[in-house]
Amino acid sequence: MLTAGCATSPPREPENICEIFEEHRSWWRAAKSMEKEWGVPIHVPMAIMYQESSFRARAQPPRRYILGFIPWGRMSDAYGYAQAKTMTWDDYIKETGNRRARRDKFGDAIDFIGWYVDKTHRINGVSKYDAYAQYLNYHEGWGGYQRRTHNQKGWLLEVARRVDSRSNRYAQQLNECRSKLNRGWLRRLLF
Repeated sequence: MLTAGCATSPPREPENICEIFEEHRSWWRAAKSMEKEWGVPIHVPMAIMYQESSFRARAQPPRRYILGFIPWGRMSDAYGYAQAKTMTWDDYIKETGNRRARRDKFGDAIDFIGWYVDKTHRINGVSKYDAYAQYLNYHEGWGGYQRRTHNQKGWLLEVARRVDSRSNRYAQQLNECRSKLNRGWLRRLLF
């Protein structure tokens, strides 16, 4: 019970990126850092993170059950805000040198997604602004995307459309509040 209180709670208004960053100011700083490091627009990884974990620090895939009621592990080892699988997370740590990174820390998770989006751009030529194709790469992996495995998964194409729609909405919202978010706390309070 004590550890449950240590994780940052999900935002109260997850549909509005401005409200998310007003509520979690450290997330805004982490998102700007990711954008600067990887050249990835903030709205794309935020839309991916919404889909993957609903901004829950310790999100995990559902459990599998034998005979419908005996718990038998999880469907994958994905974990945290980004739902990063262990093997891919280890690649991120190796390539970035960020050995202290944790999947349940927002700043590390958004940086991971930025890294992944950047690699997707370099490997598969997908624009960093194309949330639809970026999400398909994120879900299926770079090789799966190249083999077009997503084309046999109508449900996944629909999820990718929702991620793209949310990304577009987040981009519009962020365009309206970015300058306010960039102000210091005193200027935000007074103006």
